[in-house]
Amino acid sequence: MNSISPGVLASLEELRDSVLRVFRGRPELVEALIASLLARGHVLLEDVPGVGKTTLAQALARSLQLDFHRIQFTSDTLPSDIIGISVFRQATGGFEFVPGPLFAHVVLADEINRATPRTQSALLEAMSEHAVTVERTRHLLAEPFLVVATQNPVESTGTYPLPESQLDRFLMRLSMGYPPREAELALLRAGTVEPELEQLVPVLDAADVIEMQRQVREVHVAESLTEYVLAVAEHSRRHDALALGISTRGALAWHRSAQALALVRGRGFATADDLHEIAEPVLAHRILLADPLVGDGWERSRRERAVVRMLLDEVPVPR
Repeated sequence: MNSISPGVLASLEELRDSVLRVFRGRPELVEALIASLLARGHVLLEDVPGVGKTTLAQALARSLQLDFHRIQFTSDTLPSDIIGISVFRQATGGFEFVPGPLFAHVVLADEINRATPRTQSALLEAMSEHAVTVERTRHLLAEPFLVVATQNPVESTGTYPLPESQLDRFLMRLSMGYPPREAELALLRAGTVEPELEQLVPVLDAADVIEMQRQVREVHVAESLTEYVLAVAEHSRRHDALALGISTRGALAWHRSAQALALVRGRGFATADDLHEIAEPVLAHRILLADPLVGDGWERSRRERAVVRMLLDEVPVPR
């Protein structure tokens, strides 16, 4: 089994503690977000407004000495508003590309389901390729690159729900929920987290993150666990509760996410517990329920997560 250097372990623990110094939610949510970054994936936060989504993304960016941009999506947001445009400069007699807010290490795409399908597609294509093309010129995005998109699953007026093929672009779908009572009480007493955000000192830089992303691929996964991932995927494809099971890309995402979570928790090897803990965030939005009468929003999400748990219960864990 692979070992991780004490320096990496200390840095990851310091990163986790730094984010939790500002973000008052569940620690496992922070670990999942960091794991998604290390696995070179993106995150969809599905929750109501006002529970700390912006704070979480900003705390991660500042703890990593990374650029952070927030994009507030509306129905009239155009692809050029997020990607950028080419502007003619009279002094030079040529066009100059002016980057949009997508050119940052950490991008908060707020209320992505309020954007039109055209704008959503432009964002999701950039997420997949880590580059954009404007006027036939390809522009690379920053590395590392993490998009944290949000959507409110309760409100549907004036929204454009992401289709299944685009949901698949997100490595994880997370629900934050409300913070623990003591944490919320401390926040009410403080009034704001802005002073704490300003005081955060970066513990890692972009080069450190890129190196850790490389190390994720070296986290050992036993052959029996790899076969278990495939067994769950195959079982989902013939399950009566599903019209569409876990794809090959979904199985790969689950495998890679378990490796990243193991690294975040200080291990050079993944376990069945890692796979089980990360299964719902990675797999629930990649399946299609067979029951067409299941409602939208919370109810559909709840049912998808329940089916993932059912799949895990029905496929024996290797010993």
